Amino acid sequence: MTDQKDENARLNEEHRIRMQKTQAEVRERVKAAQEERGTLIVLTGDGKGKSTSGFGTVARAVGYDMSTAVVQFVKGTWPCGERDLLKKLGVPFHVMGTGFTWDTQDREKDIAAAREAWKTCAEHLQNPDLHLLLMDELTYMLNYGYLDTDEVLSALQARPINQTVVITGRGAPQSLMDIADTVSEVKPLKHAFEAGIKARKGVDW
Repeated sequence: MTDQKDENARLNEEHRIRMQKTQAEVRERVKAAQEERGTLIVLTGDGKGKSTSGFGTVARAVGYDMSTAVVQFVKGTWPCGERDLLKKLGVPFHVMGTGFTWDTQDREKDIAAAREAWKTCAEHLQNPDLHLLLMDELTYMLNYGYLDTDEVLSALQARPINQTVVITGRGAPQSLMDIADTVSEVKPLKHAFEAGIKARKGVDW
């Protein structure tokens, strides 16, 4: 019994020393991060959860009574739980409305819709009173050439200093990731859809 107590005491002391070291390192990093400004966050990769993460950030900002807006690219008119909730809370949405490109099969129509949605983005990016802008699935518009990448990058870099922008979508261009402050890649290790499991309302859409 005594041996066990001694062992527990040793393990607790080792744990305390490790946690003290970790605490000191974290405090130093917090102390060093003193620049205050908005950030550009890119959520990319082939895995599930990019838009969900983006909407979670919008919900967080709304919870702090911050001004937010959402522009959805590659989205149709089907139900969207996040949109339904956030619009009730006063978040303005612009939805491209054409749906997936493989459904429309009309490049000119997609380009026109993308550019109309981008006009809304460009206006938001000039608004110093907007704290957070989510541009959901923007990366597709850049990869398909529907929008001019240089124009988009310039507008992002010229936005108000305190405005944060979240961009989601697969295959984020390297030029976009280069100017981003935070880039997260979501990897698809496993997905229910690949096993033939139908997408569920309230979970997947």
